[in-house]
Amino acid sequence: SLFMENKISATLTAEAQTAIANALATIEKNLPFLINLTAQERQILPKMGDKSMAFVYKAFEYAKQNPSIAPAFFNMAELEKDVALVASLNRVLKPLNQLSEKIEDTSLQAGSEAYTASLVFYNAVKGAAKAGVPGMKSVYDDMQVRFPGRNKLSGANPTDSN
Repeated sequence: SLFMENKISATLTAEAQTAIANALATIEKNLPFLINLTAQERQILPKMGDKSMAFVYKAFEYAKQNPSIAPAFFNMAELEKDVALVASLNRVLKPLNQLSEKIEDTSLQAGSEAYTASLVFYNAVKGAAKAGVPGMKSVYDDMQVRFPGRNKLSGANPTDSN
């Protein structure tokens, strides 16, 4: 059914948007060492998941207790820094991921509500144009050109045109 519950009825003020942008800038400023990886780098890097995290912590503890076993090129200080950094970043990342998911879900819901309402209005305009209501044919024609799914054969994207 086109009619659905209106779950989102909110506005995001300019002040709130500025405060959020400033807060994000503060977070990024406090993480000056962050990097971006290429898709290939992401693919080839060994990943430390939940299972390998336990392995890393065990290796770290044993390396601290048995320094004579470590090869000469082994850098214990860097291992310690990396282990600590992963733990610290995960304390930042988990709540950010939860927040990001809430923002995505809210945007998806609001977008769905806007699209549904637009379809209701579009169908009303279509009916009004067919009934000969003055001025509605041009509105219908303009909306029909931008209707999602149109122009698939020509390869044009209707959302790109003015």
